[in-house]
Amino acid sequence: MHSHSIIILDFGSQTTQLIARRIREQKVYSEIHPYTLPLAKLKELRPAGIILSGGPASVYDEDAPLSDPGLFNMGVPVLGICYGAQLMTQQLGGRVERAEKREFGKAELRISETAGLFSGLEAKPAHHQVWMSHGDRVEALAPGFIAIADTEHSPYAALRHQEKPFVAVQFHPEVAHTLIGTDILRNFIFGICGCDASWTMQSFIESTVAAVREKVGSDRVICALSGGVDSTVVAAMIHRAIGSQLTCIHVNNGLMRTNESAGVLRFFRERTDLQVIDIDAEAYFLERLKGIADPEEKRKRIGYGFIEIFEQEAKKLGQVKYLAQGTLYPDVIESVVFRGKAPIKSHHNVGGLPERMHLALIEPLRELFKDEVRELGLELGLPEEAIFRQPFPGPGLGIRIMGEITAERLRIVRQADVIVLEEMKQSGWYRKVWQSFAVLLPIQTVGVMGDGRTYEHVIALRSVDSRDAMTADWSQLPYDLLGRISTRIINEVRGVNRVVYDISSKPPSTIEWE
Repeated sequence: MHSHSIIILDFGSQTTQLIARRIREQKVYSEIHPYTLPLAKLKELRPAGIILSGGPASVYDEDAPLSDPGLFNMGVPVLGICYGAQLMTQQLGGRVERAEKREFGKAELRISETAGLFSGLEAKPAHHQVWMSHGDRVEALAPGFIAIADTEHSPYAALRHQEKPFVAVQFHPEVAHTLIGTDILRNFIFGICGCDASWTMQSFIESTVAAVREKVGSDRVICALSGGVDSTVVAAMIHRAIGSQLTCIHVNNGLMRTNESAGVLRFFRERTDLQVIDIDAEAYFLERLKGIADPEEKRKRIGYGFIEIFEQEAKKLGQVKYLAQGTLYPDVIESVVFRGKAPIKSHHNVGGLPERMHLALIEPLRELFKDEVRELGLELGLPEEAIFRQPFPGPGLGIRIMGEITAERLRIVRQADVIVLEEMKQSGWYRKVWQSFAVLLPIQTVGVMGDGRTYEHVIALRSVDSRDAMTADWSQLPYDLLGRISTRIINEVRGVNRVVYDISSKPPSTIEWE
């Protein structure tokens, strides 16, 4: 599907996803795979170039993550970044050792060759700010390599092979602190790999619509329609491809926000031509979740509950072969075990469905980040009110209630959520941040209301800035806005006497609390 693509092999860097984003910003498709990707699979992808990411390990460790060295025999350009640069050096015959002086943070790069990777950039004595994060360094070059840049503590801060299209940098071009990072990546993907800037939303629509039509044929498709950005765009895309062969199913799982289901149904029935079935399953889900406090178990029970409902509705419709859903690329990345560790979290719309259902999956957005989905929605002609809604998790308020889900705890978090959204919109901050919401904590604290002592619940406010949900930072909201939200929640939501603000970034935290 992607004639010109860059494959990124992930060795555990926290900024691997940024590499993919920076490349896509240049309208070139990029995709992340674990470093364990078999060589045969890598060849099947037919990449125009390969990038070896950074990572926390040392290449000389006994259990160091190693990719198949056969990738250097594919005749494809390779860029090594930080750990990836050291791995390239070691696998091709050079030597890497622990650095006497480590480099973390900003460094000044001096370029000695202004061609290839550094084409168009100023050479010595000019300095360029780059971002370093390493405790090892290259001590002996692999045969055929030469140094093309250095820093105070890294004589081999950038390398290239004299005959083969292999280049390496000790710093991180993908982060904003490397001021020449975009130039370097552009030089790699266009100058060295020869890619075309053909990854656009219009080209994506054309190829995806054609692929869906070919796959579905004359069969029928059901679409899980929550009303969020992802499922709305999926429904529009599938509908463009197969029209009346699509039936959308909106399930009220009892974990929606105040009046959410009614608003979703009204929007789709008044503003679109989609066929939408409404399922009220509030009692069904609350019974399944009774007494369950573990966050992973809650996610699984909610996910399996959706599966059972979709199975029932598919049987009623008859001859349904496919289920379409709004899986995004961050869902896929966070649900895959990349480095021998547990996935960050389970997503009920990523794994498990084919084994539990007699339906094949259609996930037309699983290659996209959230902002790309929004761009796609606008390209499809969807109204801004549907596209620029803040993300809302598939499991709903179930993962914004720490501990057991009850009707009373749902009431508290719903009422708090209404206040948060009202104040964010009235203040003009709703569209400025990625996501803002209330979380009910599993604790109670002492307070004083009137002349009496209280022992009531705590609400945590969460607001983050992000581009794709892979990384996020807490929003520096104005104090007066935080004060209004806190005052209103304590005054208007019975059972709450304390409000706190979450100032954690992702990583190490996640955006949602569960």
